[in-house]
Amino acid sequence: MRQAYTQTLERIALILLYCGGLIVLIQATWISYGVFMRYVLNDPDGMVTEATALMLVPVAFFGLAYALSKDAYPKVTLIRDLMSLKVQGILDRTNLITMIMIGVFFSVAACKATYKSYYSGAASEILLWPRFYFWLPVAISLIIFTLLAMMRFINYQPPSGQDLADREDA
Repeated sequence: MRQAYTQTLERIALILLYCGGLIVLIQATWISYGVFMRYVLNDPDGMVTEATALMLVPVAFFGLAYALSKDAYPKVTLIRDLMSLKVQGILDRTNLITMIMIGVFFSVAACKATYKSYYSGAASEILLWPRFYFWLPVAISLIIFTLLAMMRFINYQPPSGQDLADREDA
């Protein structure tokens, strides 16, 4: 059951990653269009700067859960690797607990911002796009990150002597 739940969260993380990639593609196209309009046709697009800047907000968070699922966050393990396997396990769990606490904090903040922007009707200054559209994907991304960190903590397997031997062979 836990493994199926973790795999579902990892699939959602992959979907969020692809959404972020799609937004980056849209931004690159829109910025190129804006440059062409401004410098070639001498008719600047008034929306391109704010629109692409607003799209950066969700893009910044879309890859969080995917990076966690692939254990792709940068780590300095020089000192950790010199410690006993028991201490390594404690450090790994402490790291996951820290990620969970930070994830919960930011998830709550993003959900609160989503809620407030939806009910206030707040919109961007120039485009008048509802801010809710930008906070909702951030909140979803942070919730998925937090749930995935919790599942990694629950499913944590402490390092074994075999893991150490595998690293030395590589």
